[in-house]
Amino acid sequence: MSEFIKIYNENPNQKEIDKVVAVLKRGGLVIYPTDTVYGLGCDITNNKALEKIAQIKGVKLEKAKFSFICNNLSHLSDYVKQIDSATFKILKRALPGPYTFILPGSNNLPKVFKKKKTVGIRIPDNNIIRALVETLGNPIVSTSIRDEDEILEYTTDPELIFEKWRKLVDIVIDGGYGDNLGSTIIDFTDGYPEVIREGKGSLDIL
Repeated sequence: MSEFIKIYNENPNQKEIDKVVAVLKRGGLVIYPTDTVYGLGCDITNNKALEKIAQIKGVKLEKAKFSFICNNLSHLSDYVKQIDSATFKILKRALPGPYTFILPGSNNLPKVFKKKKTVGIRIPDNNIIRALVETLGNPIVSTSIRDEDEILEYTTDPELIFEKWRKLVDIVIDGGYGDNLGSTIIDFTDGYPEVIREGKGSLDIL
């Protein structure tokens, strides 16, 4: 049975964070707030959990376009090939913030993502998800939870999210109302910025 846990973004309770991390380490799936829409994620090192998310999304794991949520830029070198200083400066300016940066993947990507040439990196401006990643000690693989409703792409009310997802995930975190605008996606794989989707993040950073 899924749990519904209230955590405050201003000052996340470490006991609650530890509880969620214990579930992630066991291969559980968690829905959490970000600085944009609510996300669904798991521990990047747990293949069974990754398979579960791919199944829920109806995609093959090797082809899934998941983002890696990091706590800060120090995780970059683990998963991303060396980037030039101009790109790094833009990342530093934009993050934490409502952006997903698509960067060239390194050889250290987890086994299931080895064939991927690129990786989407996200550092949300949200204390709850960053505290989870920091306590877990490695990134969380993330995907947004879209709604089938064509008018409202994303559900913003955590109670409604819990109602809908309780049979599929282990924990839904209530971190307050979410946004219904996704992150701005910028692709840097060719060395220059290509805007894939304009979302909540302003393009003034470029």
